[in-house]
Amino acid sequence: MSAWLRLHRQAFLAALRRLGTLNALVIGVALSLPAGGYALLEGLRAVAGRFALDAQVSVFLRADLKRADAEALGSTLRADRRIASVRFVPREEALKELAAVQGMSEVIGALGQNPLPDAFVVSSKPNTLEALAADLGKLPGVAHVQADAAWARRLVALAGIGRVALWLLSALLGLGLVAVTFNTIRLQILTQREEIEVSKLIGATDAFIRRPFYYLGVVQGAAGGIAAIAIVAAGLALLNREVAVLADSYGSTFRFAFLDAGDAFAVVLFAGLLGWLGAHLSVTRHLRAIDAS
Repeated sequence: MSAWLRLHRQAFLAALRRLGTLNALVIGVALSLPAGGYALLEGLRAVAGRFALDAQVSVFLRADLKRADAEALGSTLRADRRIASVRFVPREEALKELAAVQGMSEVIGALGQNPLPDAFVVSSKPNTLEALAADLGKLPGVAHVQADAAWARRLVALAGIGRVALWLLSALLGLGLVAVTFNTIRLQILTQREEIEVSKLIGATDAFIRRPFYYLGVVQGAAGGIAAIAIVAAGLALLNREVAVLADSYGSTFRFAFLDAGDAFAVVLFAGLLGWLGAHLSVTRHLRAIDAS
């Protein structure tokens, strides 16, 4: 057991000595693109999650409509099976919410009276939104109907497209990582070809010969993953300096969050596995060529 551990330790230390800093940096830059894109998409998803993404319709009533008639209209809305929920917003509450918006209290004070009507906010299934809005606009006492949250649904759809694009980019850059590792191992094998041939003549097994190259692929890939995390962290730190200015102007504390420990570990692990795959493909191909010669 101690001999087995000693062989692995020697192979690992040999891989560290052969590690190319430039190759690790190239891998890090490539991996930073999908890793950074994932962090940005997660941040945008968190922003979208703060808003109501249900299909909602705002039903504004006529200003001269009596409260009793408004309550009767509310009963009609609640009886509609297409409507999931109904919330009545009296004009006094709407005015209070509007006055809480920065800069609007002075405007409302200048008007001298409440210009807002009573309203209902109803939620429905997204696929019935347009037909429902058209039908609600025909009800007696309704002055105007407005469909809300359409932009938020578009944001979610765009985020879905972004995730698909991110997976495609990750796949392409993953192939690039495998190719970089493949070429690095190939050069190492060609450099050590005579040494490998002699080792095989004196009885070295394929596992013994493969071991240092496997470690080199894993170490090179993992080093590239660590470099990618560092690049993403630096990029998000710079981006958040500008985001802070915009968020503060809206009274928000939003910042793009850095990759958590689990995601960061997954990036390093993924890079190491791709490095191992590139090393495996390269060693297998070139050892067969050596055996055939």
